[in-house]
Amino acid sequence: MLIRKATASDAAHLVRFINMAADDLPLYFWRGSVGPDGDPWAYGRERAARDSGNFSYRNAWLAEVGGEVAACLLGYPAEAEPGPIDSDMPPVLVPLLELEALAPGSWYLNVLATYDGFRGKGLGSALLARADEVARAAGFREISLIAEDTHLDALRLYAAKGYREIARRPVVSGDWQVDAKEWVLFTKAVRPA
Repeated sequence: MLIRKATASDAAHLVRFINMAADDLPLYFWRGSVGPDGDPWAYGRERAARDSGNFSYRNAWLAEVGGEVAACLLGYPAEAEPGPIDSDMPPVLVPLLELEALAPGSWYLNVLATYDGFRGKGLGSALLARADEVARAAGFREISLIAEDTHLDALRLYAAKGYREIARRPVVSGDWQVDAKEWVLFTKAVRPA
């Protein structure tokens, strides 16, 4: 296994991982952004290939097995002082923003995803270890992440790696099709080197 920084040319993989990690919620918003005649996947790829923004390739690492991209870690600094949630914020995002505000100043692990054929091979554990290294090197004392209650394997992995459940919020789905009922916030202290 090799873990490497993502590049702009990895955008097609990144959008798949970003979308997998949140059960099509990104695709839901990309569709809304491009309208009925646009290509939501192309829009997502453009966002992932940008040099800036939370979902930029610059915030991502990819695990490869046998030269094939297999898994992804994407994270960035959370807001140190989250402000109030805008009244025009889409309701589906409000619970996520409420949970993010409970871990201010942490390194926010937004995406941890593995392609189906590579699951159960330790890639998630290796990428969580990389998240620890990245957060430590950047001077963060805490890592935070939000998972859906239906991602049972991920929930077990986070608990096994020392993440503690901090809070939950109900999923607000609107017309986004999802089985999850709750978002779960986890945090983990970053140990000094």
